[in-house]
Amino acid sequence: MESLSDLFEDELKDVFSAENQLLKALPKMEKKATHAGLKKAFSSHLEETKGHVERLNQIGQELGIKLTGKKCAAMEGLVEEGKEVIEEDGPGAVIDAALIGAAQRVEHYEMAAYGTIRALAEVLGHTAAAKLLQQTLDEEGAADKKLTQIATKEVLIQAAEFEKEESAN
Repeated sequence: MESLSDLFEDELKDVFSAENQLLKALPKMEKKATHAGLKKAFSSHLEETKGHVERLNQIGQELGIKLTGKKCAAMEGLVEEGKEVIEEDGPGAVIDAALIGAAQRVEHYEMAAYGTIRALAEVLGHTAAAKLLQQTLDEEGAADKKLTQIATKEVLIQAAEFEKEESAN
């Protein structure tokens, strides 16, 4: 890695791998979720993620960068953690809370990645790419906020109520 351009290319490849891994993981998370709003959030974010991949492909084509050939180890680990939750048994609201936690770790990783790549694009004068990357960054932030809302307004309350009922029995 000899230059900011090299770093930019490497970061693009990394997030491209991350998004493609997420395309495979989100349907499994949606299937495991029991809360209707959470299922919908996963489904909606799957469609957004397809758009993220399209934007990355557009950036790669415009800048002559081949995005394949790198595996994002961080997303691989985050997906593995999510898989552990998917394989767990337990009350639906508790599993949903765990799924939200796993999903938010993914969102925070993506927000960090897209913030870095957008800043690199800006410094390197890739204005169109920076705008596309900011659009994705905004969507990742909105997904994180939606997950927080589902957790705090519904799922965690349901899980706490279940726990109270169980301890009363």
